[in-house]
Amino acid sequence: MSVLSGCGTTKQRKAQKHLRSQLAKEFFDNHFTGFLVIDPKTNDTLFDQNSKKYFTPASNTKIFTLFACLKMLPDKVPTLRYVAQHDTIYVEGTGDPSLLHPYFMDSTAIHFMKRYAHVALHHNNFADTRFAPGWAWEDYQSYFSPEKSVFPLYGNVVTVFQGDSLSVSPPFFADKVIPLTYPVQREEYKNTFYFDPTRKDTVAIPFLIDSTLVRNLLEDVLQKNVAIVNEMPEAEKKVLYGISRDSICRMMMLESDNFLAEQLLVMVSSTLSDTLNTDKTKQFVVDTLLSDLRQPPRWVDGSGLSRYNLFTPESMVHVLHSMYDEFPQIRLFQLFPAGGVSGTLENWYAGAAEPYIYAKTGSLGNNHNLSGFLITKSGKTLIFSFMNNHFRVPTSAVKKHMQEAFEFIRDAY
Repeated sequence: MSVLSGCGTTKQRKAQKHLRSQLAKEFFDNHFTGFLVIDPKTNDTLFDQNSKKYFTPASNTKIFTLFACLKMLPDKVPTLRYVAQHDTIYVEGTGDPSLLHPYFMDSTAIHFMKRYAHVALHHNNFADTRFAPGWAWEDYQSYFSPEKSVFPLYGNVVTVFQGDSLSVSPPFFADKVIPLTYPVQREEYKNTFYFDPTRKDTVAIPFLIDSTLVRNLLEDVLQKNVAIVNEMPEAEKKVLYGISRDSICRMMMLESDNFLAEQLLVMVSSTLSDTLNTDKTKQFVVDTLLSDLRQPPRWVDGSGLSRYNLFTPESMVHVLHSMYDEFPQIRLFQLFPAGGVSGTLENWYAGAAEPYIYAKTGSLGNNHNLSGFLITKSGKTLIFSFMNNHFRVPTSAVKKHMQEAFEFIRDAY
């Protein structure tokens, strides 16, 4: 990328000077900021500050997960691998998160398995951990931190709501939910749940997963016995395809859904091997699909929950640029929250008549980042990554300063 300050117009140089003065304000003194803006048509760098430095990306990590999904998953996601022998279906999971999920409620695999008299489940093709390195141990009971698994069901959470009576989904857990005000929502090492009966909102609590539980949940919904087998038959496995890949990716990006992000990365690994392992997926993406990255990331998980993740603004822009070059803009923008309109940007960065920012947020305590696309008043589409780490002020204050910069860029270019 060429640096515009060496060849740009006086107006463009003044714009750069203005942005640099904004980021030199006392507000930014006590935290670390990186900001890169490019014009993807000309490859000119419009602004650059610390773009080669590594930052904790938080959910900006999902941009890399999205890239992996768009490049490696088919239009309809692989929901099941199977071998059919007479009246028995042998199945193994691919990590598809949509099966009986509270939002997607996909039952493609359920209807398929119901066609057979006998169902046998192979559950040993998951060579991964239930939590990623660096995840907070106390989050085991939090809605945003369900376990990763090979055969997720119901979003790997128990959904509880107090109406005229206590509503529990899946119903299998109904007798394991105790209506009681208690300091935790679930016992750490067993599926005993606590729900404050005075609550009026719906609560999602991750459940503890093992092969026996998955079998029991399947038996409950299939209304037939499910056997557990140690290996699949010696025969060619076929693939059953489920719902649209983009529908899952869109929900991941708009709602910054950690469970979907993790499971999508698990599912991508199913395109590389029968054994599901997200480390191999990440390595393949970085080494093969993104071999030209100048600052290879430390990519730990699919969601960005881990503080071990390290990415640079330049790497974020690089991946966004790759997607922008390969996929139609209208489709790509539908996968990102729109400023003032949707998802995690619904209340920020609104345009006058229509959105001017389509981008992914990334927030952890003391960190807030935004990377994506900005449409200027002149009609240009720019790509940016604005990363802020280690601040001690409210996140809303950081967003206000970011918004000032974005509005200036929108108007100046």
